[in-house]
Amino acid sequence: MATHGKKYNKVKAATEAKVYDLVEAIRFLKANKVAKFDETAELAIRLGVDTKKTDQTVRGTVGLPHGSGKVVRVAVFAAGAAADAARAAGADIVGNDDLIEKVKGGWCDFDVAIATPDAMKEVRKLGKVLGPRGLMPNPKTGTVTDDTASAVRDSKAGRVEYRMDRNGNVQVPFGKLSFDETKLQENVNAVIAAIRAARPAAAKGIFIKRCTFSSTMGVGLRVDVRD
Repeated sequence: MATHGKKYNKVKAATEAKVYDLVEAIRFLKANKVAKFDETAELAIRLGVDTKKTDQTVRGTVGLPHGSGKVVRVAVFAAGAAADAARAAGADIVGNDDLIEKVKGGWCDFDVAIATPDAMKEVRKLGKVLGPRGLMPNPKTGTVTDDTASAVRDSKAGRVEYRMDRNGNVQVPFGKLSFDETKLQENVNAVIAAIRAARPAAAKGIFIKRCTFSSTMGVGLRVDVRD
């Protein structure tokens, strides 16, 4: 069982019973850094959906106005002109059959996978490798496309994916604690707006039931983001 240091426990004790507004929560995270490295700011949202119904699945991508602060490694499964366009746009690795064989062997040293529709015929067979890591290309997230150049640029610029888990939770990074307060606010507002816009028509009642902000090593702060 993991144990936390005195600083973490002191911060947790001071925040457990409080609900913060969005600006207040970001200020608190920045003022109470726990780790020596530049921590990632994240939000976690509990959605009011029926997770047993496929028409209430929530998944998509959102471009962070100020990027994620992370160096994103992009792999592209493509051939011909689409492969050339991906390389020109800055993809870290581009291939087709050769890349598929490499991934079959367990290599997954990348953060985003993009594929053309033609390549997906074989990439789908990599489900056991890419699926558990959340790397399988998907049309809903813009990672299955013939416009590989735009997809690569969007990924490099800070486009992040949000995806509901089996319990109805969505967790998304929205920047680094080294970002200034305004940039973190604009990034997290973009994420919340995108998730609200993705509300399934079949979902009833309160959609965002609970929201928490945290940093990589820090405590979770309950945040009021009600409409």
